[in-house]
Amino acid sequence: MSPPQPSPQSPPSAFASAGVLCLLIMLVHIAISGGRVAVTLTALELGRSTLEVGILIAVFALLPMLCSVKAGRLIDAIGPYKPMRLSAIMVVVGSLVPFAWQSLPSLMIAAVLVGSGHMTFQIAVQRQMGQSTGAERLRNFSWLSLSMATSGLVGPLIAGISIDHLGHRSVFALLALSPILCLLGLTRVRRYLVASHIKAPPSEIKRSVSDLFASPALRKVFIANMLLSSAWDTHGFVVPIFGVSAGLSATTIGLILATFASATIVIRIALPFIQRSVRPWQLINIALIATALNFLLYPFFSQVWILMSMSFALGLALGSTQPGILALLQHHAPPGRAGEAFGLRMALINGCQVSLPLAFGALGAIMGGVMPLFWITSAALGAGRWYTRDAESASRIATDTPPSTPPST
Repeated sequence: MSPPQPSPQSPPSAFASAGVLCLLIMLVHIAISGGRVAVTLTALELGRSTLEVGILIAVFALLPMLCSVKAGRLIDAIGPYKPMRLSAIMVVVGSLVPFAWQSLPSLMIAAVLVGSGHMTFQIAVQRQMGQSTGAERLRNFSWLSLSMATSGLVGPLIAGISIDHLGHRSVFALLALSPILCLLGLTRVRRYLVASHIKAPPSEIKRSVSDLFASPALRKVFIANMLLSSAWDTHGFVVPIFGVSAGLSATTIGLILATFASATIVIRIALPFIQRSVRPWQLINIALIATALNFLLYPFFSQVWILMSMSFALGLALGSTQPGILALLQHHAPPGRAGEAFGLRMALINGCQVSLPLAFGALGAIMGGVMPLFWITSAALGAGRWYTRDAESASRIATDTPPSTPPST
């Protein structure tokens, strides 16, 4: 007998499990958001160069860049539970390696395991949360974005304070606690994750991933999301280096990054009200412009309160877009290929996360600073706004029309 298929309106069990899924992704995201800061500051403490720090941060995204599409297809084929469980185990192991062994190779191992585990877990959760319609889907993605914004606040704050008070080794043991709790909580939603799984028909599975990127509507969403996510990651990469060069402590750097994350929480709490009158593409275009201006001005200041204020403004802009982007991707993805679409999104994002730290690390070493890196990012965001100038009129918004129902298996 085939497994029960969810109706276009999500069942009560799906509604109830949404909160649990948000909590689980928070626990995994704490490990990577705090881990990036911990790895960066630990590498600097070990006397590594800006280029080597760039390589370390790039390693977080290397395997996700290469494997996220395959991970999305696997989740489409076998369901989310087993990939989520394996991913949480990878994050636990990756977090504990630098606790046992403080060196550049151990930091690279941690970056590989934590980055890959987080990638697969995130795709599985996004796919699961998207199995609903219109307004409910946008609400689920708003919850998901709010939970990740919260963990994005907690992770860097834990990392900065722990390094100052416990040391560079103990912070990794502390960060490992959250994915351990995730493994325990995953059993709470196992039944729902198995029961609600929908497979794509074979004809869909055999299609090329280029079909997704060939769609004009999907392509504009992919590019806008890639630029905004790159700006997000660039901020997290350059602020610790910029802060160290300005003589700021690890706690202060953590507070600046936490201010950015707190702004994403504020805007995502307000998003349900904002989305009643502002469409996703309008928010995306506003964010592109505001982020470009922020990066243009950021390196001219060194006062902590100004840096915190600019980080807060940047968090408001970047934090406003993710629910709409995820809803647009789910809406425009072919039936049964939502996991693959989210995987392609992750591949593009992680491609930037691999290339940008390497390029920025090399440029920072050559130019003797990170100021030009802010301006390069600003220029790319301006170009992205020009490219998506007609996306609002050319795209059908996900909240206006319910998606086509996936075929029965």
